[in-house]
Amino acid sequence: MELYRELAIMRCFTREELVKMTGSDSAADWQIRKYMDKGYIERVRRDLYAVISLETGQPIPNRYQIASHVAEDACVSYHSAFEYYGYANQVFYEVYVATKKRVRSFSYDGIDYQCVRYHGADGIIETENGVRVTSLERTVIDSIANFEKIGGLEELLRCLLLVPALPSEKLLEALALYGCGKLYQKAGYLLESFQVELGLPETFFEECEKHISGSKTYLFPKRDDFILHRRWKLFAPVDLRTLIDKGVNDYDAVWQGKSR
Repeated sequence: MELYRELAIMRCFTREELVKMTGSDSAADWQIRKYMDKGYIERVRRDLYAVISLETGQPIPNRYQIASHVAEDACVSYHSAFEYYGYANQVFYEVYVATKKRVRSFSYDGIDYQCVRYHGADGIIETENGVRVTSLERTVIDSIANFEKIGGLEELLRCLLLVPALPSEKLLEALALYGCGKLYQKAGYLLESFQVELGLPETFFEECEKHISGSKTYLFPKRDDFILHRRWKLFAPVDLRTLIDKGVNDYDAVWQGKSR
């Protein structure tokens, strides 16, 4: 049972990791078959296994630890990162995993793992409990770039209301990863509405203005009630906070992600 105890500490493991522990491919494959037959481990996906608690009969690793083992560079991102930090308005039954490897989405233990585009290793935090997750600043920018990965515009706004003050330089670093003028427009517009809560200085918005696209754009597909926010050359709702006050509405239907 010594090997089981070692694996239990790891919580989840890859076949490659077990090969290193046992010394050979054949030994690792034999151990996997043996432990699966005994119910000590379960296959999460190809070459990835979760250790099962002998006391509860449930998987030991949580969803974030599993997501971080999908690939060597895998990290928890988008709405899942907000959930990890405790700043999500809703809890989803799916986890967004960013990796540069081509990994098919999969399901395990009632959770859907969705693999999404990887934007580099900058702004990724490795925790002591085996979780890799985008920094809070990068999570904010990633989510502004992809509303559909956050569960809709209203959910993003409600998450932002829960987020504490953010360092503006870290937000600018995250924006630079994309190098997209339209994203500077959207980020400037959205974060300006939360300037006081997030403690963002005016210099942050001035820097965003320097990088905005030369052409006008839309926060999301055109709507009749949009107005042009001239500072950002952006067509968007008059006041974002009214969307929060109204609750679930037709704006959210545009970008609603999967949630339960």
